Amino acid sequence: MSSTDLKEKEQTPSTASIGKVEGATKEVDPAFERRTMYEKIFDNTLKFVLTFLLHRLWIDVRILPILALVNSFAFIDRINLGAAYAAGMGKDLQLTVGSRYSLVTCLFFVPYIIFQLPGNFVLRRVGVRNWLTFLVAAFGSIQLGMGFSKDWVDVLITPLLWIIASWYKRHEVQKRLAVFCLITVTASGLSPLLAYGLTLLNGKRGLAGWRWIFIVEGAITLFLAVICFLFIPAFPEENNFLTKEQTELVIRRVNEDRGDALPDEITYKKILTHLCDWTLWAYGLMFMCTAMPAYVQSYFVPIILTGMGYSPRDALLRTAPLYGPAIPVTMLVAYYSDKYRHRSSFILVCSLVCLLGCALVAWHPNNNVRYFACFLINSGNSGTVSTAFAYSANNVVSHSKRSVQTALTISLGGLGGILAATCFRAVDYPRYIPGLSATLASQGLLFILLTALTIRHYRKNKQMREGKLSEPLEGTPGFYYTL
Repeated sequence: MSSTDLKEKEQTPSTASIGKVEGATKEVDPAFERRTMYEKIFDNTLKFVLTFLLHRLWIDVRILPILALVNSFAFIDRINLGAAYAAGMGKDLQLTVGSRYSLVTCLFFVPYIIFQLPGNFVLRRVGVRNWLTFLVAAFGSIQLGMGFSKDWVDVLITPLLWIIASWYKRHEVQKRLAVFCLITVTASGLSPLLAYGLTLLNGKRGLAGWRWIFIVEGAITLFLAVICFLFIPAFPEENNFLTKEQTELVIRRVNEDRGDALPDEITYKKILTHLCDWTLWAYGLMFMCTAMPAYVQSYFVPIILTGMGYSPRDALLRTAPLYGPAIPVTMLVAYYSDKYRHRSSFILVCSLVCLLGCALVAWHPNNNVRYFACFLINSGNSGTVSTAFAYSANNVVSHSKRSVQTALTISLGGLGGILAATCFRAVDYPRYIPGLSATLASQGLLFILLTALTIRHYRKNKQMREGKLSEPLEGTPGFYYTL
């Protein structure tokens, strides 16, 4: 079967979706498009205010906040190990012995790697709302339970990007991904402050302060499971907050851009076919390289700061400001990357900033410079993460392939977390030179992968423009790769 035939087969919509897009070939009124994609008219006393606030943002406001909120607390639950360690968990559970903390952190990522692809396979069958609610509730329960751990062994005991990519045209995606990531970054910045506040409960009900970090944050995550069930958005053809005409418009816009608005059936054969595409592995490995600095910042910076002479309290408080500059940097990168429809150069520049920060933290003798370098790591890496997500999302067509791509990307991102955990060993405290050196090496691998992909996409685009290819790129007429 040719790739064109496969593409046509993949793009055959399910019966349940046909009714949502009936009449999707009609011409679109530009004013109607603006209202659907960017506005919501409110017929109440707050009409003027709400229309002003949500002007050009209706779908964004309906989709991004709830997804970002869920992801933020999932991320906080993942990174609170570092805060809890600095607050006394390391001593109480004897995690300071040997490589126990690194092992705990490492095994934390194993389920991310194992269950990402099966999870995306299940998602379309059980529904977005049901699956995400289950995941959030399960994770919150585990986090809450960790607050009652009595021994270090007890502590041993991820589809949102796919949804966002399904709603927007390719060169509208990065700004939305940037907002999504920045809400998470902001939550990450506030996490040390929240953790510090919870440690003040030390002794309440006979529990150490670090235990309250897990208990309270786990309880919040369980509450978010209820919010998930009530408000989580679905894919465009499954949504319940737009009219039929508005849904048709959203689907038409995506189809005109890349031709995959409606889902194709996800089968084991398609999964194996997509897994044989080396570019998906390259996108995933790129994200792995961006994940290492992110997890270093999350899990080990509070500990590195204690190695600079700061008390556990000051280390937690000084971690929060590190996330501030990442907000304007990431939004500027996203704005210009979408404006110029270009990704690779922005990834390169942001990664170089991150690399410089890692080098300064590792080898500069002045602790003030090393602390400033932590700002560089976070700002550079935050810009890299959202751009790398957009780069991969822009160059993949069909729901089945995007499902495999996002699952593979997040799984390999979990591998980045494992690498960070194993490279940052307790015996290397306080400077963690081997771990920071490995992080520098990850940025070198990122450059190699980015170069290979960009050259490949450039050549394919050139061959398509010159009429040298017998079939359209990604089986979609008019499609060109984003460089």
